[in-house]
Amino acid sequence: MARSSGVAYRKSVVQSSEEESGCRIVVAGGGFAGGTLALALARLAPKTCRVTLVDAAPSDAERDPDGRGLALSPAARNLLNAIGLWSRLTPDAQSMDAIEVTDSPLNAALRPHLLGFADELRDEGTKAWLVEAGALLAAIADEVKREPAIDLIAPDAVESFDCDPFSTNIRLAGGRTLRASLLVAADGKKSRLRERAGIKCIGWSYAQTGIVATVAHERPHNGRAVQHFLPAGPFAILPLKGNRSSIVWTEEAETAKRLIDDDPQVFVDELSRRFGHRLGTITLEDPPRAFPLSFQMARRFVGDRLALVGDAAHVVHPLAGQGLNIGLRDVAALVETVTDSVRLGLDIGSPTALARYERWRRFDSAFSAVAMDGMNRLFSNDSAPLRTIRDLGMALVDRAPGLKRFLVREAAGATGDVPRLLKGEAL
Repeated sequence: MARSSGVAYRKSVVQSSEEESGCRIVVAGGGFAGGTLALALARLAPKTCRVTLVDAAPSDAERDPDGRGLALSPAARNLLNAIGLWSRLTPDAQSMDAIEVTDSPLNAALRPHLLGFADELRDEGTKAWLVEAGALLAAIADEVKREPAIDLIAPDAVESFDCDPFSTNIRLAGGRTLRASLLVAADGKKSRLRERAGIKCIGWSYAQTGIVATVAHERPHNGRAVQHFLPAGPFAILPLKGNRSSIVWTEEAETAKRLIDDDPQVFVDELSRRFGHRLGTITLEDPPRAFPLSFQMARRFVGDRLALVGDAAHVVHPLAGQGLNIGLRDVAALVETVTDSVRLGLDIGSPTALARYERWRRFDSAFSAVAMDGMNRLFSNDSAPLRTIRDLGMALVDRAPGLKRFLVREAAGATGDVPRLLKGEAL
């Protein structure tokens, strides 16, 4: 890999007259959504599409050993398999073989089992898998560097862009200019590209903080995940490979700050109160991390020759672990939209092509985000009457096999207008 002015790249991205006959897609952001999108376009879209990935992180940067557990739906797994990533993740992936849901005050002597899923998860079409965030991001970065059909420019960022009738002219912070048929914003929830396009967001901040940590425990989890609804917010235990679990802990913001800043043993003691004793003594594998929680939905998912994917388009509450899966649905839908447009001889950055992508993704994303926001508001309180009503509701669902199967299929990404890649079908 050569270097020029501190920017790593594999081959020149200066277009020749021959390249003008095709179409270039520039993806801004090499994280989960952006990196996966670049790989999917490079490996699955028609070869006349050329892909440039502009990433702020240096291509040879040392990767954060992030042990957070990410729940991958069967649909997301199908996408990763189609682009050659799943085989790299399989050895260290943990299947989610059962889910237990409970709802009680923090100091309750008993945590009654209200809703559970086990038989519904035995089919490969409904089984979710847990992978570590650092492992997934490292696999994406390695495959991007190895893929000859991706022009990687890193470290750099899109500084500005403007459109003419046939393309978008992109200026990078490092001084280079690119010309593309389509620019994709995969640059996170504070997306500069979304702001430059004048796309506003609907959103709010929660009076909650998310705490994530990886713990080791004495006894095996047997693939069982636990979602414990507490007055301050949901507390999830997600099984990882071995006697390890990932914790996703929603807490009141002030309490979370105190716990993070306090003595580590105090944190472990408070964690143990919520974790319970089923798996024996727990120990922290890495320092806990905290991040503010918010809801955010872009009013539009597209602009002039611009498409938003991942957190640039939507940010959801983490209680159901669906943020990554929703972003990967964006990826699958955009790849299919681009592929179908190219095969029909259409302009991939035209309003018609982008309108299809927006219709496909905006309602589904908004529905998922609102559903998770509603669940958080319903369960994150200490109201005894509300607890009685919601616990009765969960108990009724637990006794309705048909409804449970539907809920599992919904979480698996198998309902609605599903992109072909998510169904395991070829484009």
